[in-house]
Amino acid sequence: MSMSDDYYACLSRLFQQMALAPETPPIIQPEQWPDGSPEQRLLKDIQTALTAVAAHNQERQLQAADQEREQAVLQERQRLAQNLHDAVNQSLFSASLIAEVLPRVWERNPDEGRQSLEELRRLTRGAIAEMRGLLVELQPLVITDSDLGDLLRQLSDAFTGRTNMPIALTITGQGTLPTEVQVALYRLCQEGLNNIAKHARASQVMMQLRYEASSAELTIYDDGRGFNPVEVPPGHYGLNIMQERAEAIGALLSVASQVGHGTKIKIRWLNAPP
Repeated sequence: MSMSDDYYACLSRLFQQMALAPETPPIIQPEQWPDGSPEQRLLKDIQTALTAVAAHNQERQLQAADQEREQAVLQERQRLAQNLHDAVNQSLFSASLIAEVLPRVWERNPDEGRQSLEELRRLTRGAIAEMRGLLVELQPLVITDSDLGDLLRQLSDAFTGRTNMPIALTITGQGTLPTEVQVALYRLCQEGLNNIAKHARASQVMMQLRYEASSAELTIYDDGRGFNPVEVPPGHYGLNIMQERAEAIGALLSVASQVGHGTKIKIRWLNAPP
C-alpha cells in the first residue's frame, strides 16, 4: 500500500497535536483524500481509536473524582465521629458521674452540692453546644442561615463545656455579611478557640465581634502562656490555616503575643466598594 506525501504530512500534524494536548482527541481530516483511498480509511480508523481512548480517559477521570469525593465524605464522617467521642461522650460521662453522687453530696454538704450542680450544668450545657456544633458540620447551610453572633455563642458554650475555661463574648452593632465572609469568620473563630485549647494554658478568654458600616472585626484574646510570633512553636499549624482563610476573603489577620502575656488575634474585614 503506497501512501502519499500529504498523508505523511497529515500524520505528522496528528502526532504534534497529540503531543501538545494528549487529553484532547486530535482533529484530522480524512476527507481530503478520495473516498476509499488507503489514506482515508487508515486516518478514519485512527480517528475512531483516538476518540475511544479519549472517552476512556475521561471515564477514568470521572471515576477518580468520584473516589476522591467518597474518600472525603468518609474522612469527614470519621472526624465527626471522633469529635462526638472526644467531646460529647466525655462530657456526658462526667455529667452522669456527678448526677449519680449529687444527692449524697448535697445531704452531706449543701455548699459542695451546689458546686457540683453548677459543674453538672456546665457539662450538660457544653454537651448540648457540642451537639449543635456537630449538626452545623452536618448541615453547612446552618452557618450561612444563622446569625453569626448566635454561632459564636454556641462555639463559646461548647469551648467552656469542653475546657472549663470561661469566655467573655461581646457583640457590638449589627450587620449582614456576605456568605463566604460569615463562613470564614466562623471557621476562624473555631480554629482560634481550638488553638487556645491545645496550646495556651489560659484561664480566661475574651472574644469580641464588632460590626461597623462597611466592615466587621473579630478579636480573640486569651491570658495564656503566649509565644513569640516570629518563632512559631512546632504544632501551631492552626495559625497558617487562619492566615489562609483570612486572605481568601480579603481580610487582614494580625497576631500579637508575648511569652507569658497571652495572645490576641484580630481579623478585620473591609467591604470593598464594587
